[in-house]
Amino acid sequence: MNSANLTRDEVSARARALEVIGYRVELDLSGAPDLSQPGFATVTTVEFTATEPQTWLDFLGPSVEVVTVNGTAVPVEFDGARIRLRELAERNVVTVTATGAYSRSGEGLHRFHDPADGQTYLYTQYEPADARRVFACFEQPDLKAPFTFRVTVPAGWLVVSNQAAEDATLDGGRQTVTFAPTLPISTYLTAVVAGPYHRVESSWTRGDLTVLLGVLCRASLAGHLDADEIVEVTAQGLDFYAEHFEYPYPFGKYDQVFVPEYNLGAMENPGCVTFTESYVFRGKATAAQHQRRANTILHEMAHMWFGDLVTMRWWDDLWLKESFADYMGALACAEATEFTDAWVAFANGRKAWAYSQDQLPTTHPVVADIVDLQAAKLNFDGITYAKGASVLKQLVAYVGSDAFFAGARRYFRDHAFGNTTLSDLLDALEHESGRDLRDWSRAWLQTTGVSTIHYDGAALVQSDPRPHRIAVGCYDFDRSGALVRVDQVALDLVEERTPVEMPPAALTLINDEDRTYAKVRLDERSLATAERSLDKVADPLARGLIWSALWNACRDGELAVSRYLDAVRAFAPSEQNVSLLSVIVGNAYFAVDHYVPEAQRAARWREWLDTAWSAMSAAAPGSGEQLTWARTVAGPAAHDDSRAAEIRALLDGAGAAPVGLELDPDLRWALWRALATVGRADAADLDGELARDDSAAGRTAWLGALAARPDPAVKAETWRRIFADRGLSNDRLDALIGGFGAGGRRDLTARFDDDYFAALEAVWSGRSIEIARRIVIGLFPLADSLGSVDRWLSSRADAPAALRRLVIERRDHLARDLRVRATNTGA
Repeated sequence: MNSANLTRDEVSARARALEVIGYRVELDLSGAPDLSQPGFATVTTVEFTATEPQTWLDFLGPSVEVVTVNGTAVPVEFDGARIRLRELAERNVVTVTATGAYSRSGEGLHRFHDPADGQTYLYTQYEPADARRVFACFEQPDLKAPFTFRVTVPAGWLVVSNQAAEDATLDGGRQTVTFAPTLPISTYLTAVVAGPYHRVESSWTRGDLTVLLGVLCRASLAGHLDADEIVEVTAQGLDFYAEHFEYPYPFGKYDQVFVPEYNLGAMENPGCVTFTESYVFRGKATAAQHQRRANTILHEMAHMWFGDLVTMRWWDDLWLKESFADYMGALACAEATEFTDAWVAFANGRKAWAYSQDQLPTTHPVVADIVDLQAAKLNFDGITYAKGASVLKQLVAYVGSDAFFAGARRYFRDHAFGNTTLSDLLDALEHESGRDLRDWSRAWLQTTGVSTIHYDGAALVQSDPRPHRIAVGCYDFDRSGALVRVDQVALDLVEERTPVEMPPAALTLINDEDRTYAKVRLDERSLATAERSLDKVADPLARGLIWSALWNACRDGELAVSRYLDAVRAFAPSEQNVSLLSVIVGNAYFAVDHYVPEAQRAARWREWLDTAWSAMSAAAPGSGEQLTWARTVAGPAAHDDSRAAEIRALLDGAGAAPVGLELDPDLRWALWRALATVGRADAADLDGELARDDSAAGRTAWLGALAARPDPAVKAETWRRIFADRGLSNDRLDALIGGFGAGGRRDLTARFDDDYFAALEAVWSGRSIEIARRIVIGLFPLADSLGSVDRWLSSRADAPAALRRLVIERRDHLARDLRVRATNTGA
């Protein structure tokens, strides 16, 4: 095994032998603007006690120059991932002088050059185990310690870390900033952000506690930063958590930094939360986009308690922070902000992610068995986040909100600045609720799979039986013609069959109010009502649950894809909940691309393009629905060129855009890429658009659009760059991968299938896991059979488990595509 891939067993043994007293980390980043300099100086001094004579520090970097143990220089024993320490005393001070490498993958210390103004920006991203790319450390979550950072940067730069700066000195063109020691935190939660960032300051006060707030982004994006809304949501979240957690925010200040080329939505570094800068909207944004950003802000804020104050011992219990943050983010969004329908987005977006993940052969319990870091990296998935959050929502319904929050408060008090497992949380919840939760835990947290529930006229029947506390809604038409709830039956399901007599109704909705985690099927009468009158359902959550039932039946091959798409064409154009609309149109695109049989696909693409174009033209001027439909047009326009002349006219200004529609840079690039994909835009066209938008996002979009052109030579060069150009950033690699497969042109890409499988193991061993994961997933061949992937899997039984997992998951998605297409042949 590669020594960089830490195992649970070895770090558990290290934790038993060590107690870390504190770190001092000194970073010299003053040369960062010189892009010819690949690395930086890093010095770590760590104090710890030891009960064993030897251990190791983790470090991933070009070189280690000096190691001293208790004041004595010792031979450097460094294998590229571990620094061996020998002859340890009971109490030790170790100093490591090394060279770290700037990252282009979003892992470790990422360096970004802004083409808009020539400035350089740095930020760190560590979870689960990339702090060791920046400084030598004991890289595991259960060896918490205080950290003191001392960072040298060019004069004039802003430097931000977990704590406030204590001291700053100038030395010519360099400044050195020393930060106050953190409270005890895990290595993966430390953070450094540096560069000429734009900063907006505010504060939040409750009682005697005042928290200084900062909102930061690149200088070239400052004109787009709506800091007032971000601060408002932040204050609403701090109020909500102060009231419900009754544990004062513990980390002093609260900076939120929007950073470029980010691999995640956000990261909960205490006092220095980082976000993808896609949340800084370069054009008009829909209410759904604002809601997603608010949800992310509140998700990360919940982590200050669930994850930062109290941290899981090892990645087995990753859910202890992510499931809670996903649940709390939606709850706080719905109860503390203007986005009161946040649970609609959760039911149709987040849970769909979980349902899909939970039906894969690689599914795992919410409390997972994570044997090593590679497995941990892949478990930031729909099970850990959305299924766990769904299960917690059910738990709250079971024990009651008051008992749930009382248990959370006890959990914080008992384990502040410590590490926990599932048992610790259950102890706190059981103490406050008076309920034995071990059976519930075994049924929901320690099993896999998703139940499917339907009504057979006499009973509710569930596959894969589990205990559910659910409601069944009875919906009928009122005098105005709206489809509203007229009755509701609440009951507990335990066995496969639960007899129940339902009142007669036009539509019976199982899991009304979305109280449990389960797929549901509509009975024939309810399905017929939905297909006639889905737009008449007044409640957006109920409407969303019906859409979810239709989608799950479609992707399971139980509802003809033509019926699903007909429902979308009939009812999506009148959908006014933009969060729900965004999910519906995304699912429609996926259905045509993956589930419609090949012989019918061209007609369906044209039909979907015409639907989107008409809906865009008919939508209220300036509305979120209009913008959503305009973005939707770009999808089928990359498969069908019947609207190419009209799209070009919009872009060239020769044709009038619908009244109220703002053709912002991101929308323009999406439309240009669609034209390029169908051969209706050439390199000169794309160069012209780049001249109009020569920003970082513009350059990335230009690269993807160039790669999308339907030319064998273009595909060959794109393939070569993906594998050979190690200077590509994470975002630019994604752009090339997306362009390579644009339009589903298997006639252009199938010749690379054998090369893909031949390269997998070299990619996995030779690239960082983040970059390798993008290549493995993004270039997986969407072939018309399983032959190639099955041959690779059967001949590579000894390939790394994490790599095999990714390939097995891609195989299962392809198998579903082929299976569902087969059921729809002739439909």
